[in-house]
Amino acid sequence: MITDTHTHLYSSQFKEDQPAMMQRAKDAGVTRFFIPAIDSTYTDVMLQLEKDYPKDVFLMMGLHPTSVGENYLEELAHVKEWLDKKKFYAIGEIGMDLYWDKTFLTQQQDAFRTQIQWAKEKKMPINIHCRNAFDEVFEVLESEKSDDLRGIFHCFTGTLEQAKQAISYNMKLGIGGVATFKNGKIDKFLNEIDLKHIVLETDAPYLAPTPYRGKRNESAYLTNVVDKLVDIYGLSFDEIAAITTQNSKDVFGI
Repeated sequence: MITDTHTHLYSSQFKEDQPAMMQRAKDAGVTRFFIPAIDSTYTDVMLQLEKDYPKDVFLMMGLHPTSVGENYLEELAHVKEWLDKKKFYAIGEIGMDLYWDKTFLTQQQDAFRTQIQWAKEKKMPINIHCRNAFDEVFEVLESEKSDDLRGIFHCFTGTLEQAKQAISYNMKLGIGGVATFKNGKIDKFLNEIDLKHIVLETDAPYLAPTPYRGKRNESAYLTNVVDKLVDIYGLSFDEIAAITTQNSKDVFGI
């Protein structure tokens, strides 16, 4: 059993072949799918996905940093409303993204901090999105760190030092297609990180692993990431799958 801890299965890129895509994943041994939120415009399709695959799909709720804009308080209210009325397995994906635009930097910080506080109140894990914002994300995590804070640093692409810092805040590292890239860099030091800190993810339909790089990603391709970790850690495919799935259970509680 393999767990994809971060996959956007509701993406319009899967509209034409979603059932076949899900079957390919299951045939490959990927049987648990954790689904991050982006903003209120995706809530309906996420709920429909859960209805279609009630035994396989586990939803998160949160406001993605690139969706933080003028109306972010309205969007946060939507997140809170859903967190109060339905079971979700994490608050995410939340965090900071300064790659495209820094206009809403302070609003991103506020949204991130607010959602972390909700997670601590509700004893829920968080799922962090961080792009060009390690210092800013760590600053917020440092101010909010506690025994109640845990989660996943989604699509981790930092240095060994940043990996250790993320782990110090009770975060697992979400490892996906980037680990298979020639210039992905993280494969150079992952063997220095204990596998107990690693979970698997695709971020499908984005960041497809080699040999599919540049094409649409899907959860079945997670086996290529497992193969890479077999090379890095010197463990069997089944061992990598079992350990990382147990790590995901430790985070999500299921």
